[in-house]
Amino acid sequence: MNIQVKLIVFAAGLLMAVASRAFGPNDDNDTYPYVPFDHPAIAYAEPRGNDPVARLEKRLQAGQAKLEYDAKWGYLPSVLKNLAVNVDSQVLVFSKTSFQSPRIAPQTPRALYFNDEVAVGSVLHGEVLEFVALDHEQGVQFYSLDIRKSDHPSFLRRTTECLNCHLSPGTLNIPGLLITSSYTSADGTPAFRGAQDITDHRTPIEERWGGWYVTGNAGETLTRANAMSIDSRHPTVLGQRESNLASLERKFDTSLYLSPTSDIVALMTVEHQTRMTDLFIRLGWETRLATAEGKLPEFQERFKFLVEEVAAYMLFTDEARMKYPVKGVSSFTKTFPERGPRDQRGRSLRDFDLKARMFRYPLSYFIYSEAFDNLPSVAREAVYQRLYDVLSGKETGSRYARLSAAERRAILEILRETKPNLPAYYLISTATE
Repeated sequence: MNIQVKLIVFAAGLLMAVASRAFGPNDDNDTYPYVPFDHPAIAYAEPRGNDPVARLEKRLQAGQAKLEYDAKWGYLPSVLKNLAVNVDSQVLVFSKTSFQSPRIAPQTPRALYFNDEVAVGSVLHGEVLEFVALDHEQGVQFYSLDIRKSDHPSFLRRTTECLNCHLSPGTLNIPGLLITSSYTSADGTPAFRGAQDITDHRTPIEERWGGWYVTGNAGETLTRANAMSIDSRHPTVLGQRESNLASLERKFDTSLYLSPTSDIVALMTVEHQTRMTDLFIRLGWETRLATAEGKLPEFQERFKFLVEEVAAYMLFTDEARMKYPVKGVSSFTKTFPERGPRDQRGRSLRDFDLKARMFRYPLSYFIYSEAFDNLPSVAREAVYQRLYDVLSGKETGSRYARLSAAERRAILEILRETKPNLPAYYLISTATE
Protein backbone atom coordinates (compact mmCIF):
# COMPACT_ATOMS: atom_id res chain seq x y z
CA MET A 1 0.00 0.00 0.00
CA ASN A 2 1.55 3.32 -1.02
CA ILE A 3 1.75 6.37 1.24
CA GLN A 4 -1.19 8.17 -0.42
CA VAL A 5 -3.47 5.16 0.05
CA LYS A 6 -2.37 4.78 3.68
CA LEU A 7 -3.16 8.44 4.35
CA ILE A 8 -6.60 8.12 2.79
CA VAL A 9 -7.42 4.92 4.70
CA PHE A 10 -6.20 6.48 7.97
CA ALA A 11 -8.28 9.59 7.30
CA ALA A 12 -11.30 7.46 6.51
CA GLY A 13 -10.99 5.51 9.75
CA LEU A 14 -10.60 8.69 11.78
CA LEU A 15 -13.51 10.40 10.07
CA MET A 16 -15.81 7.42 10.49
CA ALA A 17 -15.25 7.67 14.24
CA VAL A 18 -16.57 11.23 14.35
CA ALA A 19 -18.90 11.41 11.34
CA SER A 20 -22.03 10.40 13.20
CA ARG A 21 -21.42 13.30 15.59
CA ALA A 22 -20.66 15.83 12.88
CA PHE A 23 -24.17 15.78 11.46
CA GLY A 24 -27.66 15.38 12.78
CA PRO A 25 -29.28 11.94 13.25
CA ASN A 26 -29.00 9.75 10.16
CA ASP A 27 -29.96 6.08 9.89
CA ASP A 28 -27.59 5.69 6.95
CA ASN A 29 -24.69 5.18 9.37
CA ASP A 30 -26.03 1.68 10.15
CA THR A 31 -27.62 0.94 6.77
CA TYR A 32 -24.51 1.83 4.79
CA PRO A 33 -21.42 0.78 6.78
CA TYR A 34 -17.88 1.75 5.81
CA VAL A 35 -16.59 0.37 2.49
CA PRO A 36 -12.83 -0.30 2.19
CA PHE A 37 -12.06 1.91 -0.78
CA ASP A 38 -8.39 0.86 -0.81
CA HIS A 39 -9.62 -2.56 -2.02
CA PRO A 40 -8.25 -3.41 -5.50
CA ALA A 41 -11.81 -3.56 -6.86
CA ILE A 42 -12.23 0.11 -5.91
CA ALA A 43 -8.69 1.59 -5.81
CA TYR A 44 -10.09 5.04 -5.07
CA ALA A 45 -6.65 6.61 -4.56
CA GLU A 46 -5.54 5.73 -8.08
CA PRO A 47 -6.88 8.42 -10.44
CA ARG A 48 -8.29 7.15 -13.74
CA GLY A 49 -9.10 10.46 -15.35
CA ASN A 50 -12.73 9.73 -16.23
CA ASP A 51 -14.32 12.78 -14.62
CA PRO A 52 -14.99 16.21 -16.21
CA VAL A 53 -12.19 18.02 -14.36
CA ALA A 54 -9.60 15.37 -15.20
CA ARG A 55 -10.68 15.47 -18.84
CA LEU A 56 -10.38 19.27 -18.88
CA GLU A 57 -6.90 19.01 -17.35
CA LYS A 58 -5.87 16.67 -20.15
CA ARG A 59 -7.16 19.12 -22.75
CA LEU A 60 -5.27 21.97 -21.07
CA GLN A 61 -2.03 20.02 -21.05
CA ALA A 62 -2.50 19.07 -24.71
CA GLY A 63 -3.20 22.66 -25.71
CA GLN A 64 -6.76 21.77 -26.76
CA ALA A 65 -8.37 24.07 -24.18
CA LYS A 66 -7.44 27.30 -22.43
CA LEU A 67 -8.51 28.98 -19.22
CA GLU A 68 -8.94 32.74 -19.67
CA TYR A 69 -8.23 35.00 -16.70
CA ASP A 70 -10.76 37.77 -16.05
CA ALA A 71 -9.61 40.88 -14.17
CA LYS A 72 -12.64 40.75 -11.83
CA TRP A 73 -13.68 37.12 -11.71
CA GLY A 74 -10.37 35.33 -12.24
CA TYR A 75 -10.67 31.89 -13.80
CA LEU A 76 -14.27 31.29 -12.66
CA PRO A 77 -16.19 32.27 -15.85
CA SER A 78 -13.77 30.39 -18.10
CA VAL A 79 -13.87 27.31 -15.88
CA LEU A 80 -17.67 27.28 -15.95
CA LYS A 81 -17.68 27.64 -19.72
CA ASN A 82 -15.17 24.83 -20.23
CA LEU A 83 -17.12 22.53 -17.92
CA ALA A 84 -20.50 23.46 -19.47
CA VAL A 85 -21.86 24.76 -16.15
CA ASN A 86 -24.47 27.53 -16.34
CA VAL A 87 -24.21 30.63 -14.16
CA ASP A 88 -27.96 30.36 -13.50
CA SER A 89 -27.27 27.26 -11.38
CA GLN A 90 -25.68 29.53 -8.74
CA VAL A 91 -26.67 28.80 -5.15
CA LEU A 92 -25.14 30.57 -2.14
CA VAL A 93 -24.29 29.10 1.26
CA PHE A 94 -23.12 31.22 4.19
CA SER A 95 -22.50 28.47 6.74
CA LYS A 96 -18.84 27.71 7.32
CA THR A 97 -18.89 24.30 5.66
CA SER A 98 -15.80 24.25 3.45
CA PHE A 99 -12.07 23.88 4.05
CA GLN A 100 -11.97 27.62 3.23
CA SER A 101 -14.48 28.29 6.00
CA PRO A 102 -12.66 31.25 7.62
CA ARG A 103 -13.49 33.31 4.51
CA ILE A 104 -17.19 32.32 4.44
CA ALA A 105 -19.81 34.40 6.29
CA PRO A 106 -23.28 35.86 5.72
CA GLN A 107 -21.62 38.90 4.11
CA THR A 108 -19.38 36.69 1.93
CA PRO A 109 -21.29 33.51 1.07
CA ARG A 110 -19.73 30.69 -0.90
CA ALA A 111 -21.06 30.34 -4.45
CA LEU A 112 -21.76 26.90 -5.92
CA TYR A 113 -22.43 26.12 -9.59
CA PHE A 114 -23.29 22.69 -10.96
CA ASN A 115 -24.46 20.46 -13.77
CA ASP A 116 -25.12 16.71 -13.74
CA GLU A 117 -21.45 15.74 -13.40
CA VAL A 118 -19.53 18.51 -11.68
CA ALA A 119 -19.91 21.25 -9.07
CA VAL A 120 -17.70 24.32 -8.72
CA GLY A 121 -17.25 26.23 -5.47
CA SER A 122 -16.04 29.83 -5.31
CA VAL A 123 -15.17 31.69 -2.10
CA LEU A 124 -14.63 35.45 -2.11
CA HIS A 125 -10.95 36.22 -1.48
CA GLY A 126 -10.33 32.49 -1.26
CA GLU A 127 -7.11 30.81 -2.30
CA VAL A 128 -8.59 28.25 -4.68
CA LEU A 129 -11.67 27.31 -6.66
CA GLU A 130 -13.11 24.02 -5.42
CA PHE A 131 -14.38 21.19 -7.62
CA VAL A 132 -16.38 18.03 -7.06
CA ALA A 133 -16.51 15.83 -10.16
CA LEU A 134 -18.17 12.49 -10.87
CA ASP A 135 -16.05 9.65 -12.22
CA HIS A 136 -18.48 7.05 -13.53
CA GLU A 137 -16.47 4.19 -11.97
CA GLN A 138 -14.58 5.55 -8.99
CA GLY A 139 -17.21 7.99 -7.82
CA VAL A 140 -16.76 11.55 -6.58
CA GLN A 141 -13.35 13.17 -7.08
CA PHE A 142 -12.12 16.41 -5.48
CA TYR A 143 -9.94 19.10 -7.04
CA SER A 144 -8.83 22.69 -6.57
CA LEU A 145 -7.48 25.39 -8.87
CA ASP A 146 -5.27 28.20 -7.60
CA ILE A 147 -7.06 31.52 -8.19
CA ARG A 148 -3.81 33.36 -8.95
CA LYS A 149 -3.06 34.10 -12.57
CA SER A 150 -0.67 31.59 -14.07
CA ASP A 151 0.86 30.84 -17.44
CA HIS A 152 -0.12 27.22 -16.94
CA PRO A 153 -3.15 26.89 -14.63
CA SER A 154 -3.57 23.32 -13.45
CA PHE A 155 -6.05 21.38 -11.31
CA LEU A 156 -4.82 19.70 -8.12
CA ARG A 157 -6.52 16.51 -6.99
CA ARG A 158 -7.37 16.70 -3.27
CA THR A 159 -8.78 14.03 -1.04
CA THR A 160 -7.96 14.13 2.66
CA GLU A 161 -9.21 17.68 3.38
CA CYS A 162 -12.44 17.13 1.46
CA LEU A 163 -13.22 13.86 3.23
CA ASN A 164 -13.80 15.86 6.41
CA CYS A 165 -17.31 16.45 5.09
CA HIS A 166 -17.56 14.20 2.06
CA LEU A 167 -17.10 10.88 3.87
CA SER A 168 -19.89 10.54 6.40
CA PRO A 169 -23.25 8.86 6.97
CA GLY A 170 -24.69 11.67 4.89
CA THR A 171 -22.72 10.44 1.87
CA LEU A 172 -23.62 6.79 2.59
CA ASN A 173 -20.15 6.35 4.06
CA ILE A 174 -18.36 6.57 0.71
CA PRO A 175 -16.63 9.64 -0.76
CA GLY A 176 -19.72 11.40 -2.02
CA LEU A 177 -21.95 14.45 -2.10
CA LEU A 178 -24.21 16.04 0.47
CA ILE A 179 -26.28 19.13 1.18
CA THR A 180 -26.88 20.18 4.77
CA SER A 181 -29.28 22.47 6.56
CA SER A 182 -27.52 24.18 9.47
CA TYR A 183 -28.40 26.32 12.43
CA THR A 184 -25.72 28.97 12.15
CA SER A 185 -24.64 31.86 14.32
CA ALA A 186 -24.30 35.41 13.03
CA ASP A 187 -20.84 34.74 11.57
CA GLY A 188 -21.92 31.54 9.77
CA THR A 189 -20.52 29.04 12.27
CA PRO A 190 -22.78 26.00 12.88
CA ALA A 191 -24.36 26.72 16.25
CA PHE A 192 -23.56 23.38 17.87
CA ARG A 193 -22.19 19.93 17.10
CA GLY A 194 -24.80 17.99 15.21
CA ALA A 195 -26.42 21.21 13.97
CA GLN A 196 -26.15 20.11 10.34
CA ASP A 197 -29.00 17.97 8.98
CA ILE A 198 -28.59 16.13 5.67
CA THR A 199 -31.22 17.17 3.13
CA ASP A 200 -32.42 15.76 -0.18
CA HIS A 201 -35.75 15.56 -2.00
CA ARG A 202 -37.26 13.53 0.87
CA THR A 203 -36.72 16.28 3.44
CA PRO A 204 -39.74 18.45 4.33
CA ILE A 205 -39.17 21.83 2.75
CA GLU A 206 -39.72 23.53 6.11
CA GLU A 207 -36.54 21.82 7.40
CA ARG A 208 -34.29 22.78 4.50
CA TRP A 209 -31.72 25.46 3.72
CA GLY A 210 -30.46 26.57 7.10
CA GLY A 211 -27.20 28.37 6.36
CA TRP A 212 -28.25 29.07 2.75
CA TYR A 213 -29.51 32.12 0.95
CA VAL A 214 -32.54 31.29 -1.18
CA THR A 215 -34.30 33.41 -3.78
CA GLY A 216 -37.59 32.44 -5.37
CA ASN A 217 -41.13 31.84 -4.21
CA ALA A 218 -42.42 28.96 -2.08
CA GLY A 219 -45.76 30.48 -1.10
CA GLU A 220 -46.41 30.50 2.62
CA THR A 221 -43.86 27.77 3.35
CA LEU A 222 -41.43 28.97 6.02
CA THR A 223 -37.99 27.38 5.60
CA ARG A 224 -34.73 27.87 7.50
CA ALA A 225 -33.24 29.92 4.66
CA ASN A 226 -31.95 33.49 4.92
CA ALA A 227 -31.80 33.40 8.73
CA MET A 228 -29.34 32.90 11.58
CA SER A 229 -29.48 31.87 15.21
CA ILE A 230 -29.63 34.94 17.42
CA ASP A 231 -29.22 33.45 20.91
CA SER A 232 -26.42 31.00 21.74
CA ARG A 233 -28.55 29.63 24.59
CA HIS A 234 -31.27 28.67 22.11
CA PRO A 235 -29.40 27.99 18.86
CA THR A 236 -32.36 26.41 17.06
CA VAL A 237 -34.37 29.61 17.40
CA LEU A 238 -33.79 31.59 14.22
CA GLY A 239 -34.03 35.32 13.81
CA GLN A 240 -36.17 37.00 11.19
CA ARG A 241 -36.75 34.60 8.29
CA GLU A 242 -37.35 36.25 4.96
CA SER A 243 -39.07 34.17 2.30
CA ASN A 244 -39.89 34.71 -1.36
CA LEU A 245 -36.96 37.01 -2.10
CA ALA A 246 -36.38 38.09 -5.69
CA SER A 247 -32.86 39.32 -4.99
CA LEU A 248 -30.25 39.27 -2.23
CA GLU A 249 -29.03 42.82 -2.72
CA ARG A 250 -30.10 43.82 0.80
CA LYS A 251 -28.14 40.93 2.34
CA PHE A 252 -24.65 41.58 0.96
CA ASP A 253 -22.86 43.08 -2.02
CA THR A 254 -24.19 40.92 -4.86
CA SER A 255 -22.06 42.78 -7.41
CA LEU A 256 -19.19 40.58 -6.23
CA TYR A 257 -20.99 37.50 -7.60
CA LEU A 258 -21.82 36.33 -11.10
CA SER A 259 -25.53 36.48 -10.24
CA PRO A 260 -27.59 38.27 -7.56
CA THR A 261 -29.65 35.14 -6.89
CA SER A 262 -29.50 31.77 -5.13
CA ASP A 263 -32.26 30.02 -7.00
CA ILE A 264 -34.70 27.83 -5.08
CA VAL A 265 -35.27 25.44 -8.02
CA ALA A 266 -31.54 25.03 -8.61
CA LEU A 267 -31.03 24.23 -4.93
CA MET A 268 -33.83 21.65 -4.93
CA THR A 269 -32.34 20.05 -8.03
CA VAL A 270 -28.84 19.71 -6.59
CA GLU A 271 -30.37 18.28 -3.41
CA HIS A 272 -31.90 15.49 -5.49
CA GLN A 273 -28.61 14.90 -7.29
CA THR A 274 -26.53 14.43 -4.16
CA ARG A 275 -28.19 11.29 -2.82
CA MET A 276 -28.87 9.96 -6.33
CA THR A 277 -25.15 10.16 -7.07
CA ASP A 278 -24.20 8.55 -3.76
CA LEU A 279 -26.68 5.69 -4.24
CA PHE A 280 -25.25 4.87 -7.67
CA ILE A 281 -21.70 4.90 -6.32
CA ARG A 282 -22.64 2.76 -3.32
CA LEU A 283 -24.45 0.15 -5.43
CA GLY A 284 -21.56 0.01 -7.89
CA TRP A 285 -18.87 -0.30 -5.23
CA GLU A 286 -20.60 -3.00 -3.20
CA THR A 287 -21.37 -5.01 -6.34
CA ARG A 288 -17.75 -4.77 -7.52
CA LEU A 289 -16.46 -5.84 -4.12
CA ALA A 290 -18.78 -8.86 -3.96
CA THR A 291 -17.87 -9.84 -7.51
CA ALA A 292 -14.12 -9.50 -6.94
CA GLU A 293 -14.30 -11.62 -3.78
CA GLY A 294 -16.53 -14.29 -5.37
CA LYS A 295 -19.33 -13.56 -2.91
CA LEU A 296 -22.24 -12.73 -5.24
CA PRO A 297 -24.41 -15.61 -3.89
CA GLU A 298 -24.04 -14.38 -0.30
CA PHE A 299 -24.56 -10.81 -1.53
CA GLN A 300 -28.05 -11.38 -2.97
CA GLU A 301 -30.13 -10.17 -0.03
CA ARG A 302 -28.01 -7.05 0.36
CA PHE A 303 -27.99 -6.57 -3.40
CA LYS A 304 -31.79 -6.68 -3.54
CA PHE A 305 -31.98 -4.04 -0.80
CA LEU A 306 -29.54 -1.70 -2.60
CA VAL A 307 -31.37 -2.07 -5.93
CA GLU A 308 -34.68 -1.32 -4.24
CA GLU A 309 -33.29 1.82 -2.59
CA VAL A 310 -31.88 3.07 -5.89
CA ALA A 311 -35.10 2.40 -7.81
CA ALA A 312 -37.32 3.95 -5.13
CA TYR A 313 -35.22 7.10 -5.00
CA MET A 314 -35.16 7.35 -8.80
CA LEU A 315 -38.96 7.22 -8.77
CA PHE A 316 -39.27 9.89 -6.03
CA THR A 317 -41.39 7.56 -3.90
CA ASP A 318 -40.58 9.39 -0.65
CA GLU A 319 -40.40 12.90 -2.07
CA ALA A 320 -41.63 15.58 0.32
CA ARG A 321 -44.82 17.11 -1.06
CA MET A 322 -44.98 20.82 -1.69
CA LYS A 323 -47.74 22.63 0.17
CA TYR A 324 -47.48 25.58 -2.21
CA PRO A 325 -46.16 25.95 -5.76
CA VAL A 326 -42.48 26.82 -6.10
CA LYS A 327 -41.09 29.36 -8.57
CA GLY A 328 -37.47 30.25 -9.24
CA VAL A 329 -36.15 33.70 -10.15
CA SER A 330 -33.20 32.78 -12.38
CA SER A 331 -33.36 31.21 -15.83
CA PHE A 332 -32.51 27.80 -14.34
CA THR A 333 -36.12 26.58 -14.53
CA LYS A 334 -35.94 27.15 -18.29
CA THR A 335 -32.40 26.07 -19.13
CA PHE A 336 -32.31 22.87 -17.07
CA PRO A 337 -35.11 21.13 -19.03
CA GLU A 338 -33.54 22.25 -22.31
CA ARG A 339 -30.54 20.00 -21.65
CA GLY A 340 -32.53 16.78 -21.72
CA PRO A 341 -33.69 14.50 -24.54
CA ARG A 342 -37.36 14.72 -25.56
CA ASP A 343 -39.75 12.24 -27.07
CA GLN A 344 -41.86 12.93 -30.14
CA ARG A 345 -44.53 14.54 -27.99
CA GLY A 346 -42.00 16.97 -26.52
CA ARG A 347 -41.85 15.35 -23.08
CA SER A 348 -38.67 15.07 -21.00
CA LEU A 349 -37.73 13.61 -17.63
CA ARG A 350 -36.13 17.01 -16.95
CA ASP A 351 -39.48 18.84 -17.16
CA PHE A 352 -40.37 20.50 -13.86
CA ASP A 353 -43.76 20.35 -12.19
CA LEU A 354 -43.14 22.59 -9.12
CA LYS A 355 -46.79 22.57 -8.07
CA ALA A 356 -46.93 19.57 -5.78
CA ARG A 357 -43.61 17.90 -6.63
CA MET A 358 -40.35 18.62 -8.42
CA PHE A 359 -40.75 16.88 -11.77
CA ARG A 360 -43.67 16.34 -14.12
CA TYR A 361 -42.58 12.76 -14.88
CA PRO A 362 -41.11 11.37 -11.65
CA LEU A 363 -38.18 9.28 -12.78
CA SER A 364 -34.71 10.73 -12.19
CA TYR A 365 -32.99 12.22 -15.24
CA PHE A 366 -29.88 10.51 -13.85
CA ILE A 367 -30.98 7.42 -15.76
CA TYR A 368 -29.23 9.14 -18.69
CA SER A 369 -25.99 9.60 -16.76
CA GLU A 370 -22.67 7.87 -17.28
CA ALA A 371 -22.85 6.90 -13.60
CA PHE A 372 -25.94 4.80 -14.34
CA ASP A 373 -24.72 3.42 -17.67
CA ASN A 374 -21.42 2.34 -16.11
CA LEU A 375 -22.84 0.49 -13.13
CA PRO A 376 -21.68 -3.15 -13.14
CA SER A 377 -23.92 -4.86 -15.69
CA VAL A 378 -25.59 -7.09 -13.09
CA ALA A 379 -26.48 -4.02 -11.00
CA ARG A 380 -27.65 -1.90 -13.95
CA GLU A 381 -29.86 -4.69 -15.27
CA ALA A 382 -31.35 -5.28 -11.82
CA VAL A 383 -32.27 -1.58 -11.51
CA TYR A 384 -33.78 -1.65 -14.99
CA GLN A 385 -35.86 -4.68 -14.02
CA ARG A 386 -37.06 -3.15 -10.78
CA LEU A 387 -38.03 0.09 -12.52
CA TYR A 388 -39.89 -1.91 -15.15
CA ASP A 389 -41.76 -3.89 -12.49
CA VAL A 390 -43.10 -0.60 -11.15
CA LEU A 391 -43.70 1.20 -14.45
CA SER A 392 -45.42 -1.78 -16.08
CA GLY A 393 -47.89 -2.11 -13.20
CA LYS A 394 -46.54 -5.46 -12.00
CA GLU A 395 -45.51 -3.84 -8.70
CA THR A 396 -48.59 -2.71 -6.81
CA GLY A 397 -47.09 -2.27 -3.34
CA SER A 398 -47.83 0.75 -1.17
CA ARG A 399 -44.34 2.20 -1.56
CA TYR A 400 -45.15 3.09 -5.18
CA ALA A 401 -48.81 3.96 -4.72
CA ARG A 402 -48.23 7.64 -5.50
CA LEU A 403 -47.40 6.78 -9.11
CA SER A 404 -50.60 6.72 -11.14
CA ALA A 405 -51.08 4.42 -14.11
CA ALA A 406 -50.94 7.43 -16.42
CA GLU A 407 -47.63 8.58 -14.95
CA ARG A 408 -46.12 5.11 -15.24
CA ARG A 409 -47.23 4.88 -18.84
CA ALA A 410 -45.84 8.33 -19.70
CA ILE A 411 -42.45 7.51 -18.19
CA LEU A 412 -42.26 4.25 -20.15
CA GLU A 413 -43.13 6.06 -23.36
CA ILE A 414 -40.47 8.71 -22.75
CA LEU A 415 -37.82 6.10 -22.01
CA ARG A 416 -38.58 4.12 -25.15
CA GLU A 417 -37.87 7.14 -27.33
CA THR A 418 -35.03 8.78 -25.41
CA LYS A 419 -32.95 6.14 -23.62
CA PRO A 420 -30.56 4.14 -25.82
CA ASN A 421 -29.93 0.43 -25.17
CA LEU A 422 -33.04 -0.20 -23.12
CA PRO A 423 -33.65 -3.87 -22.33
CA ALA A 424 -35.88 -5.40 -25.01
CA TYR A 425 -38.74 -6.05 -22.60
CA TYR A 426 -39.20 -2.28 -22.18
CA LEU A 427 -40.47 -2.11 -25.75
CA ILE A 428 -43.40 -4.45 -25.09
CA SER A 429 -46.81 -2.98 -24.26
CA THR A 430 -47.71 -3.26 -20.58
CA ALA A 431 -50.73 -3.49 -18.34
CA THR A 432 -50.60 0.26 -17.74
CA GLU A 433 -51.03 1.06 -21.44
